[in-house]
Amino acid sequence: MTMTLQEDIQKRLEKKKILLMTHLVLGYPSLEVNRQVIAQMAENGVDCIELQIPFSEPMADGPVILKANQDALAGGIRVADCLAFAREMIAAHPGVHFLFMTYYNIVFRYSTSAFLEEAADMGIRGCIIPDLPPEEGGEYLEGCREHGLAPIMFFTPTSTDDRMREVAARGEGFIYCVARRGVTGAHTEMDAGLVRYLERCRAATDLPLAVGFGIGRREDVAMLEGRADMAVIGTATIRLVDEKGPAAVGPFIRDLLG
Repeated sequence: MTMTLQEDIQKRLEKKKILLMTHLVLGYPSLEVNRQVIAQMAENGVDCIELQIPFSEPMADGPVILKANQDALAGGIRVADCLAFAREMIAAHPGVHFLFMTYYNIVFRYSTSAFLEEAADMGIRGCIIPDLPPEEGGEYLEGCREHGLAPIMFFTPTSTDDRMREVAARGEGFIYCVARRGVTGAHTEMDAGLVRYLERCRAATDLPLAVGFGIGRREDVAMLEGRADMAVIGTATIRLVDEKGPAAVGPFIRDLLG
C-alpha cells in the first residue's frame, strides 16, 4: 500500500533534519523553463514541489508571484496545459511529491470533483488552496478524502490555539504555517516571536509543520531545524530564475540544505 503524504514526510525526516518544499508558477516564464527548474530541484534534494496554477487575483501572493501569475496568463497558459504538464512532471520525477497550489475559483470552475479526480489519477499528493476556509470547503474536503489527496490547511500568526486545533482536524499531509502576517515575498525575521508561534503550532497538531512566507536563505532554513519539519521556498526561487536562469537553481537548493 502506498504511504500517505504524512507517513512519507515522517519517514524522510528519519534521514534529514528538515525537508524542503519549493514553489513555481506554471507557465512563468514558460513551461520549458518550468521543466528545467523542476529538474534542478528534483536532482538536488527537494522533497515536495508546489505547482501553482495561475489565477488573476492570487490574494495570498506578493508582487513577485503576482506578476508571475499575470505574465503566465498573458502568455496564454490554461488549466488544461497545467494539468498535462503536471502529469508529465510526476512521471519524470517519482522521488518528489507534487502538490497543486491555486485558488478555489479555478477548482470550482473546472468542477471540484473532476479536478480532484484528475489530480489524484496523475499522482498529485495534495492541494493547497489558501482562499477556501475549511467551513466552506465541504465538497472539496470530501473529494480529497475520496481520492486520497491531502487537503493542506493553514496556520497563521493570528490563529488562536483553538482555531489551530479546529483547522488541523480537517487537514492531512502537513500544516502550512504562514511565518508572518501579509503576503508572500518579504523576508521573515527569524526571531523569538516566530519561535513562540511555531511552538504553538506544534502543540496544536501531530501533523508535520511546513513553514513558508519569507524563507529564502540557508540561515532561515537552519533556524527552522528542530522547530519545523519542512521549509517552503517560493519567491526566492522565482527571483533567482529571473536574474540568473534555471541553472542557478541547483546550487541554490544545495546551499539551502547545507
